[in-house]
Amino acid sequence: MAGLIVLKPGVDWTATGGLFDWTLEFLISRLGDRQVAGHLQEIIDNNLGSFWVSELPQDTQTEIVNHWRRGLIAAGEQDLPETEQKADVIRHLQELVDATYSAGYPG
Repeated sequence: MAGLIVLKPGVDWTATGGLFDWTLEFLISRLGDRQVAGHLQEIIDNNLGSFWVSELPQDTQTEIVNHWRRGLIAAGEQDLPETEQKADVIRHLQELVDATYSAGYPG
């Protein structure tokens, strides 16, 4: 099953279920808003398959985007398994980071 992250209507990112879950798990321990962190865990636990960043409070959206921009690629390089596909997976994570700029988030 694939997962969908919507940064804003018309700007989204899809990934395999495993990479989608990993991308949300990356945020859970880092988010200051524990209610949103709990919501992310529910998405993972229930295989809901989509996460709409655009529906969150603006400060939480900014925090999420900043975490992805500052740490997602490095975490992927460090934590994801060494496979023949790892370089492709890292490039795909970079597409999410790039999409945060396309969505108009400042920074």
